Amino acid sequence: MKLAPRLAVSLAAAVVTATACAPQTSDNSSSGKDEKSGTLRVWLFQEVNTKPKEKVVDAVLADFEKAHEGTKVDVEYIPVETRAQRIKAAFNDPDSAPDVIEYGNTDTAGYVKDGGLMDVTEDFGAWDEAKDADPTARQSVTVDGKIYGAPYFVGVRALYYRTDVFDELGLEAPKSLDELASTARKVRAAKPDLYGIAVGGAYTYGAMPFIWANGGELATGKGGSYASAIDSAAAQKGIKAYTSLFGDDNCPAAKCAGMGGNDTVTAFASGKAAMAIGGDFSRQAVEAGKVKGKYAVVPLPGVEPGSIAPAFAGGNNIGVLKSTSHRTLAVDLMKRLVSKQAQGEMFDAMGFLPTFTDVRQRVAAEEPFVKPFVDTLAAGTKFVPASPAWATIDSSQVLPTMFQEVVSGKKDVGAAAGDAARKMDDAFGSAG
Repeated sequence: MKLAPRLAVSLAAAVVTATACAPQTSDNSSSGKDEKSGTLRVWLFQEVNTKPKEKVVDAVLADFEKAHEGTKVDVEYIPVETRAQRIKAAFNDPDSAPDVIEYGNTDTAGYVKDGGLMDVTEDFGAWDEAKDADPTARQSVTVDGKIYGAPYFVGVRALYYRTDVFDELGLEAPKSLDELASTARKVRAAKPDLYGIAVGGAYTYGAMPFIWANGGELATGKGGSYASAIDSAAAQKGIKAYTSLFGDDNCPAAKCAGMGGNDTVTAFASGKAAMAIGGDFSRQAVEAGKVKGKYAVVPLPGVEPGSIAPAFAGGNNIGVLKSTSHRTLAVDLMKRLVSKQAQGEMFDAMGFLPTFTDVRQRVAAEEPFVKPFVDTLAAGTKFVPASPAWATIDSSQVLPTMFQEVVSGKKDVGAAAGDAARKMDDAFGSAG
């Protein structure tokens, strides 16, 4: 899911984990109706400050109501933290359900399995703007080759670093993961009161790039049938690279093993770390901290010097519920909410990165801060397995447990990865 400004104070990894447990439903069949007037209900997510978002949405709704005589749109901004319960209730009670919802992109497969989202494959394919949608964002609304919504915004992470500390020590921004590790240790040796790079044993989305950069994968398969690959040789190499950053020579395990994504960004913003892996959505928190004016951002480097490590492509989508009695209107409203114009305005209002490649290039040219994140997206991003099992894997803390077992010395990389793989396979098997 998203990795947006709200993540700076709550979500996940905040870790963004925008993933909710997939709701079990009893009645989510199509209404079979397609009324061309009436009231449409929309649920969107609350933000830390929702007012700028509301302004953009209100403009979209005004144009929509003007274009469709006899229509009205009621919008409710719901808390992200309780969305699972709200959406479960909506899937179970179509009469009180909204027509259009915002949802985290890691929730897609679970919601599709429960039959709550409408298949809009043909509508999306016929939409002219869709051709410019980022491939990874498109993947986040796709399950078994069918499309169940439209990408709303995307969020990725890059490397924040202290320019004042680097200048003082004569260091340059690292150009490879090995150089990242050695640079972090140089900082720690010269300034024992600082973490070279703040890392967290519970920071799943900060650790994933190390696995992917080393050629590893979380899982293999498609079409709802997956098998864990977290214990492969390549994945274990990435796990070792990440967990090697926990220690007295960089980020002591006793303090860092339990840290999540928000914790690492907070450590950087408060001046306790020389580097951190943070999102485009982390800027507000960093700017509000002690390092304002003393930091820069570059893409997180990969294994080869000059390369960029694949980042997790978080974000949110807009979808239509299968139970809607206003199919045509709901699909049109979905397109308007995620249109190029709306996404450009939402970037200006909230800082959400557009999912359209051309719009993203434009905003990057207008706002230099965005460039490292746009470059990261252009280099190729990754996503979690498109399986409803991911909600279970994520909520069960399978990967954080694996990292923490290694950094605590409880298990070696092979044993911890093997145990994690078995847990993942159990979840994939249970998902069917």
